Amino acid sequence: MENYQEALGALFLMSGVVIVVFIIAKYTYLIKKAMIEKGLATPSNSKKAQYIDIGCIVGGLGVGLMVSTIFTTMDLTEDSTDLLVWGTILICGAIGLVVAHFLRNKFGDK
Repeated sequence: MENYQEALGALFLMSGVVIVVFIIAKYTYLIKKAMIEKGLATPSNSKKAQYIDIGCIVGGLGVGLMVSTIFTTMDLTEDSTDLLVWGTILICGAIGLVVAHFLRNKFGDK
C-alpha cells in the first residue's frame, strides 16, 4: 500500500513539473510572437545564447559537484555534510548563471 502512495506521489509531482514547463514554454512563445508582430522585438538567433546559458549553468553545477566532494572526505555529521554539499552545488550553479549573463551581455545578445 505504501509503494502505491509513493508511486502516485511521484507521478503527480512529475506531472506537475511537466505541466508547468509546458505552460511557461507556450506563453513565452506567444509573448515573443506578439512582440515580433508589433515590432517591439526583432527575431534574433538566440540558440547561441541558450547554449551559452546551459553550458555555463551545467559547468557551474559540475564544478560544484567536484568541490563538494571535499566535504564528503571530512569527518562531519551527515546533516552538515549534506548542507555543505547542496549549498556548494547551488552556489556554483548560481555563479555559472551569473557568468552566462555576463557572456550574453558581452556578445551583445541580450
